[in-house]
Amino acid sequence: MLDLTLWIAQGFLALFFFAAGLPKVIGRGIDRWVGFDDVPRGLVIIIGLSEVVGAVALVLPPLVGVFEWATPLAAIGIAAISLMASGFHIRVGEWLCAVETALWATLACSIAIGRWTGIASGPSLPPETLI
Repeated sequence: MLDLTLWIAQGFLALFFFAAGLPKVIGRGIDRWVGFDDVPRGLVIIIGLSEVVGAVALVLPPLVGVFEWATPLAAIGIAAISLMASGFHIRVGEWLCAVETALWATLACSIAIGRWTGIASGPSLPPETLI
């Protein structure tokens, strides 16, 4: 039951962030979003790319069966993006949007915790590499 719940949450979060990131990368419709006039276009593209890549990394590795360790890391990345977006919304006085993005971060953290066992199958480095 937990696995099904995590899959539903991953799919929902991936769809949301894919739909939110694609317009930032393409540039269509971004003029209707409030607050992006002050952000440089290059930064908007980087934010959009990270959202799209994070969304794909949430669902694709477990479906394909390779690099499953990337799913919890993608969830952590999406949580970080969401928390930064929450700070952006607080800065411009959009309190409801700030709470919403904080809730997205909470969902992403829940996915990261639920899928953390996938980290054990990740690549390992010898201790000498870290020195």
